[in-house]
Amino acid sequence: MRLSVVRRPEAWSLYGEAERADPLGCYLAVLALGVNRALEVIGRDLPHHGVDEVLDLAREQRLALLAGKVEDMINTVVRQIAFYSFERAVHTERKNGELTAERIGQLWLSVQGESLGPAIEIKPGYETFWMYMPHFIHSPFYVYAYAFGDCLVNSLYAVYEHASEGFAERYLDMLAAGGTKHYSELLRPFGLDAKDPKFWDGGLSVIAVMFDELEAMG
Repeated sequence: MRLSVVRRPEAWSLYGEAERADPLGCYLAVLALGVNRALEVIGRDLPHHGVDEVLDLAREQRLALLAGKVEDMINTVVRQIAFYSFERAVHTERKNGELTAERIGQLWLSVQGESLGPAIEIKPGYETFWMYMPHFIHSPFYVYAYAFGDCLVNSLYAVYEHASEGFAERYLDMLAAGGTKHYSELLRPFGLDAKDPKFWDGGLSVIAVMFDELEAMG
């Protein structure tokens, strides 16, 4: 575990969850799915915040760091939402009867085409690529948690920036609660409501700002 913590920052945050909630036992120690994924994302994302204030980076280094962060966000939010949209489309049509492999491939191409946009050329053969995602088979509708987690992390960091006093204590209390509370209860001490569209707008706006910064630097 120590080696994992050093090599993968997200592992540190997941380890923190396990340690704080350990007294609850193995059945209640794990946080709600979306919040649990947020811990993985926050361990990966926090090193990017304020790095310019700590390190004297050259322009090329800052550009590479920002590009990597934007790519992570695309994979965590845009890509996972596309996966979720594909799952919904497949299961919705499945209510009316069996789906052929060809039809599933058509649904995959439709969703991926919208997600990737005109800049990416989708070539023949890609219609079968949905099969390489084990989540669709073994953990249906799991992928939403990644997008939820990323937006939650951005919203939590905004709370920290505007009111850092007492934030650490509230964050540790959230970890210690494990799976004993609904996500709405876990977010309430931070003044966050995932049912409010502004919650999602806030998380997505962070991504938009980084896109704009990356384009300006390019």
